[in-house]
Amino acid sequence: MTDAQDDLTQNLLELVAREGMVELSDISPEKRLEDLDIQSADFVMILMALEEEYGVYISVDNDLADVETVQDILTLAKTKIEEHQKENQE
Repeated sequence: MTDAQDDLTQNLLELVAREGMVELSDISPEKRLEDLDIQSADFVMILMALEEEYGVYISVDNDLADVETVQDILTLAKTKIEEHQKENQE
């Protein structure tokens, strides 16, 4: 992993902790969202923060169907951010 990817991962973890109202120390990639007590309202706040900070839109209905763990959010967010950056470079 590059430093930029490490930084992005850390920033995303902090965003999930902040918006999900969870202690950062409690979050790890393999943790299930339900175990962190992240509810759907918290999830919407996480998505809104991702859109605000990174300019990416993640559909609650389609994109989140398979999201169960913190790693699932990280992977989805990174994919969307990379797509967004590529689009802006073209």
